[in-house]
Amino acid sequence: MNPGKFVFKCTDCGQEYTGNKVKYLCPACSRDNNTVTPPRGVLKVIYDYQKIKETCKDFAGLKSNGFLDLLPVENVSNLPPLRVGNTPLYHTKKLDGVDLSFTLYLKDDSQNPTYSFKDRASALVSAYARENNLNTIVAASTGNAGSSLAGICASQHQKAIIMVPEKAPLAKLTQIIMYGAVIVPVKGTYDEAFDLSIKATEEFGWYNRNTAFNPFTIEGKKTVSYELAEQLNFRMPDRIFVPVGDGVIISGVYKGFEDLLKLDLIDRIPVIVAVQAEKSDNLVRNIGKEDFKIIPSTTVADSISVDIPRNFYMAQNYIRQYGGETITVTDNEITLASALLSKNTGLFAEPAAATAFAGMMAYDRLGRISGGSSNVVLLTGSGLKDLKAVQGMLNMPESIAPTIENLKRIFS
Repeated sequence: MNPGKFVFKCTDCGQEYTGNKVKYLCPACSRDNNTVTPPRGVLKVIYDYQKIKETCKDFAGLKSNGFLDLLPVENVSNLPPLRVGNTPLYHTKKLDGVDLSFTLYLKDDSQNPTYSFKDRASALVSAYARENNLNTIVAASTGNAGSSLAGICASQHQKAIIMVPEKAPLAKLTQIIMYGAVIVPVKGTYDEAFDLSIKATEEFGWYNRNTAFNPFTIEGKKTVSYELAEQLNFRMPDRIFVPVGDGVIISGVYKGFEDLLKLDLIDRIPVIVAVQAEKSDNLVRNIGKEDFKIIPSTTVADSISVDIPRNFYMAQNYIRQYGGETITVTDNEITLASALLSKNTGLFAEPAAATAFAGMMAYDRLGRISGGSSNVVLLTGSGLKDLKAVQGMLNMPESIAPTIENLKRIFS
């Protein structure tokens, strides 16, 4: 690794550390971290933007080498052989037959190899591990990050160890097992699985992929912003709706646009709307509060069901610095949004992804989306990840004997 390519900067104290070895949290700020509040000392990866501007004059120059100047890896050959990223952006003009008064784009990251946005982070963590001869990677997950890491590691012939709450959706647990990872179900919440994985990293020396704890997860997720900028011909949308759990995805979206802003490739960062489930709003509810208060999460959107948002402070900083907005939606709004999205666009999103769409719909109902404005909804995972969540909405008809008379009764 080129030690001068980037530095780690603490989001709390501002201390910088060289990027020549594995680092998770700022040792000074994380010293008093506990298991009941968000961690301090989360690190941000900073590049020499002036030098990059001198060597890469435009976006095409950055893209030509796989954005290596803006990633903490040295060679694209260390990235997984699977196609990660470059997901489609769809322009939706109608909902339920009604023309929209605003422009709506849907960024479909369920098209990643394991059907989840999390592949962006897993791919980069895996590549870094490969470059640095780190052969075992551990992660805690409610399902998506775990299945993502398992799949990416399978393609890279690396060992993955995934710790999950025992009540995680079966489809995601199935993926983890089918990819050949070691799965460790934990009697407890995601947060308890997270803490156990940290202890395992300390005890066994495994490389840890956990969101926020590993700063490269944000670096992987930020690539979505590069794609959006290019797909929109560098005309920034007015708003981007992002589902939020621990705060890493929204921080990644911000970080990608911040990179482009520092390189003078865009002139502003869009308003990014943090959308949380009403029953798991521990991030947006605590923004600006002096004392962090936890309400146990019980939402249907398991991927963003988080008691302790691990990237709270970075996400809060970004939202405040760049004028971000927040909204919460009910579980009923989430499931209805998933159905509406599926019927109108052919995109079947899991509840966590549908949360962002529900946030957009709530904004529209409240009159907060201006006519003619440009809006993006980030869809982060496939509905096939959690079929149980929509079972209550299904009305399976009775089977019929195969006669035309029976068919006529149905359609008469």
